[in-house]
Amino acid sequence: MQLNPYLFFNGQCEAAFKFYEQCLGGKITAMMTYKESPDSSMTEQMTPEWLNKIMHVSLKIGDQELMGSDSPPEYGSEEAKGFSVSISLNDPAEAERIFNTLAENGTVTMPFQQTFWADRFGMLVDQFGMPWMINCDQAA
Repeated sequence: MQLNPYLFFNGQCEAAFKFYEQCLGGKITAMMTYKESPDSSMTEQMTPEWLNKIMHVSLKIGDQELMGSDSPPEYGSEEAKGFSVSISLNDPAEAERIFNTLAENGTVTMPFQQTFWADRFGMLVDQFGMPWMINCDQAA
């Protein structure tokens, strides 16, 4: 079994995943817009500008995968809450770089700092509204 986060956006999915690709050092392996869908029944009621939004994207980061899409307005666009995408690293400098990059134009909800369980830990909501937790394990 493999668990993969699937993130929904309000029209910013492409920009978010290009940002995550650069920040996290991954590779976008698939990106399809709604107009590229082979199922035209899905797109018949969409506005022309929404057809260019992302129906599905996949970002590979090592052996992990982060996926997402733009949620069409008729499905409702709720703020992301009740979860965080968690990243665990062993390199404090890399953990801090990722935290600071994801925090750009976002909101830090817990500063990146030493805790009783981690060398460094912090929480933020990025510029696209996604919540993240960055954890850097203590040296053994």
